[in-house]
Amino acid sequence: MAEEGTKYAPKTVKDVDAQEFVVQYAKHLKGKLEPCANVDLIKTGSYKELAPYDPDWYFVRAASVARRIYLKQGIGIGKFRKIYGSTYRKGVRTEHFCKVSGGVIRHICQQLEKAGIVEKYKKGGRVITSNGKRDLDLIAGRCPAPAAMTFV
Repeated sequence: MAEEGTKYAPKTVKDVDAQEFVVQYAKHLKGKLEPCANVDLIKTGSYKELAPYDPDWYFVRAASVARRIYLKQGIGIGKFRKIYGSTYRKGVRTEHFCKVSGGVIRHICQQLEKAGIVEKYKKGGRVITSNGKRDLDLIAGRCPAPAAMTFV
């Protein structure tokens, strides 16, 4: 008989912690995607002052985009601009919501298409391919299981 600890339980992207999955999948994408030439100078949005400090921010964003497409099929560039957007602070004036740069998201989606992870959807947006789904589920299987919730 197999022990309880050695039981194999297949995991999907929905079963694991989002942050842990994105970090693991970003490491996996590092060899597959080719970032922009000036990736170290690009700001992610007009509301930002500087480019991200993390040198691997492009791959982290790509992993996050792939995860979002896995969870909700048919999502497009405009929706991603809203998802990753934030408030624009203008000193003492009232804050307003500002969308993120669409060029970075578009380039990431094009690179994911070249890698065979996503494809264009006939109704608009992007959908995950069968190879992409297998790839994401494989990485999700390597992620540690989330801690069990305990109520006191």
